Amino acid sequence: MAEPESAEQLAKRAERDRRTVNREREFGLEQSLGGFRVGSVKALNAVPLTRGIEEQVVYATPVKLAEMLRRDELDAALVSIVEPLLNDRYDILDGVAVASLGEVRSVFLAHRRPLAQVREVFCDPASLTSVLLLKVLLAERGLKPEFKPLESYAAAKEKDFVLLIGDPALDFALSPHDHEIFDLGAAWQELTGLPFVFAAWALRRGVENRELRRRLTEAKDFGLDTLEHIIASRPEHTEEFRKDYLGWHIHFHLGSDEKRGIAKFIELLRKHGFGPVFAPKFVA
Repeated sequence: MAEPESAEQLAKRAERDRRTVNREREFGLEQSLGGFRVGSVKALNAVPLTRGIEEQVVYATPVKLAEMLRRDELDAALVSIVEPLLNDRYDILDGVAVASLGEVRSVFLAHRRPLAQVREVFCDPASLTSVLLLKVLLAERGLKPEFKPLESYAAAKEKDFVLLIGDPALDFALSPHDHEIFDLGAAWQELTGLPFVFAAWALRRGVENRELRRRLTEAKDFGLDTLEHIIASRPEHTEEFRKDYLGWHIHFHLGSDEKRGIAKFIELLRKHGFGPVFAPKFVA
């Protein structure tokens, strides 16, 4: 009669089985997009949503992705949430998002002078949602500065007020600087008590894409199920930072609270004249 397996042997067997299942899931996602054209941003916070389909995705800035969608060069893209809100030609994939409840870490206004003194803000020209979110947050404080394009990331530390997003924002925040950080996710939660959705999958309306929606949802599920692997294997910053950022500050679901956050954002965009704004259409 065989000796019962030890706890260590059982753990190794479970890990081997888990890896086998994950390899099968990854293999199933390879080439799964078929003829669909899909775009995403090349940022750390988007990695869990393209797990297994990375080699099939076109990568570009938020602005470029929005332009490609408008020209029907993509069937779906992980874009700034304002793109489907300001253009009534997309559906939003339900259940999937890049969102935060509180401090987001990678979207902020860096400032060397008090916010009340803001007259001009230099911003990353690749940003879309972050600009409108900051305009809303400042307008709620009675502030309406002029927004100007930031000529280069190297110039960011020379500006009194600079809006940064994504990996360049993380690089800035984790390097020496003399700015205070006005985190837009934290400011939004303080104002509304709600999560903020920064990005979601926008889908071309009128195109049969049920299989595409299923595959994008599967990629997200696979990404979250293997989040520990992503955190351990990515090169950005330290593993401790990646664990904190992807495991706490960012979340990837789009549920009722996130939809309430989108609705509140729409309400404030209309209140301050940043429109026209269209009601989102969610598809599962």
